[in-house]
Order: sequence, then C-alpha cells, then structure tokens
Amino acid sequence: MASHGINPGMRNIARKGIHYWQKPSAANVPFELIENGQNRVIDASLTLIRERAKLKSEACVSFRGAVASSSLLGVPLGHNSSFLQGPTFAPPRIREAIWCGSTNATTEEGKELNDPRMLTDVGDVLVQEIRDCGVDDDRAPLRPLVLGGDHSISFPVVRAVSKKIGGPLDILHLDAHPDIYHGFEGNKYSHASSFARIMEGGYARRLLQVGLRSINSEGREQGKRFGVEQYEMRTFSRDRHILENLKLGEGVKGVYISVDVDYLDPAFAPEVSHIEPGGLSFRDVLNVLHYLQADVVAADVVEFNPVDEMTAMVAAKLVRELTVKISKMKD
Repeated sequence: MASHGINPGMRNIARKGIHYWQKPSAANVPFELIENGQNRVIDASLTLIRERAKLKSEACVSFRGAVASSSLLGVPLGHNSSFLQGPTFAPPRIREAIWCGSTNATTEEGKELNDPRMLTDVGDVLVQEIRDCGVDDDRAPLRPLVLGGDHSISFPVVRAVSKKIGGPLDILHLDAHPDIYHGFEGNKYSHASSFARIMEGGYARRLLQVGLRSINSEGREQGKRFGVEQYEMRTFSRDRHILENLKLGEGVKGVYISVDVDYLDPAFAPEVSHIEPGGLSFRDVLNVLHYLQADVVAADVVEFNPVDEMTAMVAAKLVRELTVKISKMKD
C-alpha cells in the first residue's frame, strides 16, 4: 500500500498499533494540560451536583413545611486510606441498604425518609476538592449528609461547610481513632490526619472526639495542642452521663457530626478498614445522637468497607437517624 502523503508520525503510530494509544506517557504531557483537564472534570462534576441539588431543593420547597432538608451526597474515595481501600465502594452499598426491603424507612423518632422534605439524594461527587456541597435557599436549605469514602473526606467537607456558613463549627467526632496526626506515613491529607487539617485551618471552634481506643502519644499531644476534648472508651462508664447530654453549637452557626463506623464495637460493625475491639454498642451510639442538643448543619458517615450486608445496614440506620438531626420542619 502506498504511503504517499502520510505524516511520518502517523506511520509510526500505525506501525506500533493500537497499544500505542493505550499506553500514553504522562511525562510527555505538559503539567498545565493535565491540571486543566482535571479542573474541567471537577467543574463538570460539581456543576452536575449543584444543578441536581437545585432541582431537588425546588421540589422540596413545593411540598412546603421544610426549614432544612438533608442532602445525601456520596464521596466514593479511598486513596488516602493507609490500609484497605474498600471504603471507595461504600456509598452505593449504604444507599441500597437505606431503601432495601429488610426494614422500613421510618426513623426511631417516627420521621419518614420517604418524605422529600426529610431526605433528598443529589448523587456522588468523584473528587476530593469539594468546593460547594450545599445549596443556599432561605426557604429550604439543603444540608449535606455525606457518605464516604475514607475519613480524609471530612476535611474538605468541613472546610466547605465552614466557608458556606461563614465561620467555624462545633464538631462531634465519633471514632476509635483521633485522626489527628500531623501527617501519617508522609501524607498530610491521610485519613489519619483529617482533623489536624481542620483544626489548623480554624474550621472548628470546638472538637469533641468520642469512642477513642487506639490513640498514641502523638494523638494525645496533638489533642492538647488544638484543645480537643478527647473521651476514651476506657472511661466511657464514667463519662456516659456527659456524652448522653451534650449541648453543642452555642456561639457558632452550626454543628457537624462525623461518624467513623469503627466507632462501634466490631461485634456490631465488622466490615471496617481498621478493626478495634472494645467499642460502643449501636444503642449507645444512638443515645449519644438522640439526646444531642444541637443545630446540625452537616454530617458524614465514613470508613465502611463493604464485605456483606450487616455493616451496610448499620451505616444505613446511622444515616436515617442523622437525617432527623439535620432536617427540620415547621411546627
């Protein structure tokens, strides 16, 4: 076959075959081009989330009576996990468990999740740089209820919420670990460092960490450095009265709740990345949440590592009960 007029570069591609296209070298691609492409993907993803959220907000308003509605947002990321990567696959499994036929969609306080004024789903955002995770609407503001993913997602979400409401938050952090390393294994954005970034950024006025039972000297030193109120499981019996009568948010514009599923004893939630025996029962967790006095403006449920249905159902019930703390109806 004659090759007259064919560019030499094209002849080279033809000679190497289709695999040439499958193995591009990033070293030959200008950094600016890669960054521009990533930003376009981020912007497109967030635009889709925002537009979907606006439509959901308008639907919520049309039903009347909603002061605030929980906005379910998935962040399926696990690349900052230091051990297992499974939390990437958690959001769809939690969603499936929320609506499965095993139980109903009613919370323990009698609220119906089928009511669009209580809970609306805006989909998944596939990027960690969350710049906008809610919709401002004085009639029915959507408040993010985020499904992780590993615990590194809490930093960008808290940052976005803090900037959105115009000030620091009070944070209730339920976890077996403090996740407050300055940098874990050289990664400042590790799932084990998210609360160090939050405190450094001034996004929290007050941070309460409850359920700790895997904390080393750095965790305690960082806690003292940032003025964190740390409650360890070894003193839970003594602290129970305090933890089941918490009042947060006075003097700030809202409260954020972050729940790492390994906060629970593995007898109740075995499918997690870091198993730590000696945790709370599920009823103990619900007591802390039910009796909490706070204006909860956002929350996350993280570190579920999908293996079977049990922990998915646990995470789903956490979502249901958190929805009641976030969503508000007119009296």
